[in-house]
Amino acid sequence: MVQAPHVKQERDYSPKIDPLRQHCPVRAALDVLTGRWKPSILWEIKDGTRRYSDLQAAMPGISAQALTVQLRQLEADGIIERTVYPEIPPRVEYGLTEHGLSLATLMDELENWGSRHLERQGKVAARPC
Repeated sequence: MVQAPHVKQERDYSPKIDPLRQHCPVRAALDVLTGRWKPSILWEIKDGTRRYSDLQAAMPGISAQALTVQLRQLEADGIIERTVYPEIPPRVEYGLTEHGLSLATLMDELENWGSRHLERQGKVAARPC
């Protein structure tokens, strides 16, 4: 008998139990932002919703699988929301939740700090994220 492939649920993307995350606010915040593409994803949608294809085009080098996993993790953390429009082909958009919008100031500060840090190292930031 052939088993159907496992379809992952949102809980599959939720963070695993980690005592540091559960009791350290800094660790909890960093865990939400940690991921190779998460800062770039957040940067791309901080000013409004974006379609999946727009996100993929804005981040050369990201695979479809990596983008999907990072989006699902951000969704599981309540940072972004996914809206599927009943069209053919289906249109999917991603945007920040109200909770995710609260990261905007932090992302701006990280950009400013990162620019100063790169400048200190003699490097120039090509573009935000």
